[in-house]
Amino acid sequence: MKQAQTTLEVRTRGQGLAEITAEVDRWLAGTGIRQGLLTAFVRHTSASLTIQENADPDVQTDLQSFFKRLVREDPSLYVHTVEGPDDMPAHIRSALTDVSLSIPVNDGRMMLGTWQGLFVFEHRARPHSRQVVLHLLGE
Repeated sequence: MKQAQTTLEVRTRGQGLAEITAEVDRWLAGTGIRQGLLTAFVRHTSASLTIQENADPDVQTDLQSFFKRLVREDPSLYVHTVEGPDDMPAHIRSALTDVSLSIPVNDGRMMLGTWQGLFVFEHRARPHSRQVVLHLLGE
């Protein structure tokens, strides 16, 4: 059994999904590990990870709209407001989604479906630099 680990720096453009599939695939190819299990972990409390459709951008637009309706950015609803009106809603959105994902790897690639991609889901309004830790265990 072999292991490999790295940290990706992902620059987001503000609220929305930033696809990292190609970056992760490039790193996987360089590990020499052909089969195993990849763990992806985002090191933040106001961003998350998701596997979502990467073919039709309307899916991302609809997801973003849904989360804005589900968790309103209204400071009168929250006690934690010192970091801006989008901060506490970002924490709630992150709690409702995933900060860690496990993805099977075969032939040196993530075993994603035809229309699936791996995304950082930025929940804050302004751009951020996010860290995604990748850990691969396999052979």
